[in-house]
Amino acid sequence: MPSNYRITSPESPDYNCIAWAAGTDDRWWWPDNQYTAYWPDGAPREETLAAFIQAYSLVGYVPCDTSDYESGFEKIVIYTDERGKPTHAARQTQTSRWTSKLGNWEDIEHDRPDNQTTSL
Repeated sequence: MPSNYRITSPESPDYNCIAWAAGTDDRWWWPDNQYTAYWPDGAPREETLAAFIQAYSLVGYVPCDTSDYESGFEKIVIYTDERGKPTHAARQTQTSRWTSKLGNWEDIEHDRPDNQTTSL
């Protein structure tokens, strides 16, 4: 967890960081093979960076070169583990900080993410 953060919502099991990064707080997003979680139609149900990029592209995001703040743009970063499997996502706020959902717990606002893989 980032060291400089503030809690911005109460705990909720209704959605996860992947959904929250896309601006959704009404359902859990994950490309599970059992179809128990929501995943955008048209994106492969795979735990791959390419599948996550495609899922976010279906709701209006496009890859960009940097996670640096740019006025007028809303950005997402996708974190991956050492094998390239997505593990977390965060969304940039209008104040240039970032917002994340922590599993079933709270949403937080925090400083610029470290070690992100891909910016959208």
